[in-house]
Amino acid sequence: MKKLFLFTLIAAILLLNSCSKLDVSVESQYVSTNFPTTAADYAAIIGPIYSQLSSKYSIEYFRMQELTTDELILPARDGNYDDGGQYRQHHNHTYTKDHSNIKDVWEWGFGGINTCNRVINIIGQSAAKEDDPTKLGALAELKTMRSLFYFFMMDLYGNVPIVDSFPVNGSPSTKTRAEVFAFIENSIKSVLNNLPLKTSANTTSTYGHPTKAMAFALLAKMYINAEVYTGTPRYSDAVAMCDSVIASKAYDLDANEATVFAPNNGPAVKETIFAIPYDPLLIPGQQFTRHGILAFLYLKYNVPSNLSVSMSTTPDFYDKFNLSGDTRNGTWLVGKQYNNDFSPFIYPLKTKTLDASYPGPDKDTLWQIEIRRDIVMTGKKPFDVGNDILARCMGIRSVKYFPDPATTAATRNSGNDVPVFRLADIYLLKAEAILRGAAITVVNGELQTPLVLINKIRSRVKAPAATSITLTDLLDERGREMYWECWRRNDLIRFGMFETEYPIPGDIALPGYTPGMDKSVTKRIFPVPASELKLNPKLIQNPGYQL
Repeated sequence: MKKLFLFTLIAAILLLNSCSKLDVSVESQYVSTNFPTTAADYAAIIGPIYSQLSSKYSIEYFRMQELTTDELILPARDGNYDDGGQYRQHHNHTYTKDHSNIKDVWEWGFGGINTCNRVINIIGQSAAKEDDPTKLGALAELKTMRSLFYFFMMDLYGNVPIVDSFPVNGSPSTKTRAEVFAFIENSIKSVLNNLPLKTSANTTSTYGHPTKAMAFALLAKMYINAEVYTGTPRYSDAVAMCDSVIASKAYDLDANEATVFAPNNGPAVKETIFAIPYDPLLIPGQQFTRHGILAFLYLKYNVPSNLSVSMSTTPDFYDKFNLSGDTRNGTWLVGKQYNNDFSPFIYPLKTKTLDASYPGPDKDTLWQIEIRRDIVMTGKKPFDVGNDILARCMGIRSVKYFPDPATTAATRNSGNDVPVFRLADIYLLKAEAILRGAAITVVNGELQTPLVLINKIRSRVKAPAATSITLTDLLDERGREMYWECWRRNDLIRFGMFETEYPIPGDIALPGYTPGMDKSVTKRIFPVPASELKLNPKLIQNPGYQL
């Protein structure tokens, strides 16, 4: 499906496999004097960075950014999907330095940083001239990807070590968030001129790779959050970066938002600035089909039958989808379900399988599948709704990433590429920065007020035009437009709303479990994993967590 990434993927696999035996004689004809030299050489050596990026972004990283917010909830089902309590710990902000996602994502992020540094070192030792355009472009790509990984780590963990060399000599010390911010900013600016512009001629080759617009979008995210990260607001700088993307005229809102997240999305999507490509067989790590829809609906969506019943949203968040005619409302599954011909979607089962508390005799029944808006815990197990069919159907499901029929039963991976930066987000960031005090600007001959920018998005989804806009309104609009794109935690922290609790009825205190959210602001960043503290005594644990 995403053929442009297949060569990179194969190269990555070969490079990774080549490291499995370290006691063999070196017989390669490739040495620092002749590798890398061609564009294909550079693509091969850079490939592992993209394999690393895709591996955990849409599962573990996604969970850390979304399960800690109102956008996503993953309750247990009579013990199933409890997985050691990691999902309820995210929901209640009771995660610790031993949480598996926190450990895995730290290793993922710094694994990506280390890979970038290793390849930068290889290219730096090559015989290619320092001003060789291919070499300069490759180094710009690598340093921008390293900056992206560092942004993820800074956003999640706050104070982290800065490592910009390979091999690493000694254990790196923790740096402040402000120092990491400055490192990322300077690194991006130092290579900006060597990044490509997206054009109609290179749309396919630049897709999924850093461009100037991707760098501008990353800087816009840093500047909109600068007060959180460094204590100093930089909203005018955020507007300037957004304007740089918009002024390029290389991006536009797609007429139908659904195409941005469809299984066959890719370079043809006009508003994507940077996305992570996935493929059911060749690029694993994206399982929205598995987790996002109800397992009983597999026939309706023509996907494998071994799906999950787990991932949904909170009623509070779903209530934000209240604009009449808004096509985004249709990205949620709730209420009685119907076939494509509008006939009831019927599922045959036993009465006690449907409702374990049913007092009558167990008999065959035909039940129209109904997804229930409300989530109610049983009070029998921590954060648990039970496991009969009525319980499994608790929680509104999402088909924003429309189910991929190419998903296989063996892997359950989907092929929908996942956007990281897109034009709609740029419009919303610019509108917010202006509402927070930045000046209104004219771009491409258009006076872009917050209302003008918001209504570009509203018009695309056929929602009523806004006539006024506050920061509260804008946060709700970000929720409707950007949900499940790994930005909600980032947004709620910036708006001072991360500690808002979304309690679930029936969730009561049980042995070893106390319901309710830890509302300490120290939970806005995650702890340094216990495993890393043991490996590196120079690391400093974040405030509010045990050493």
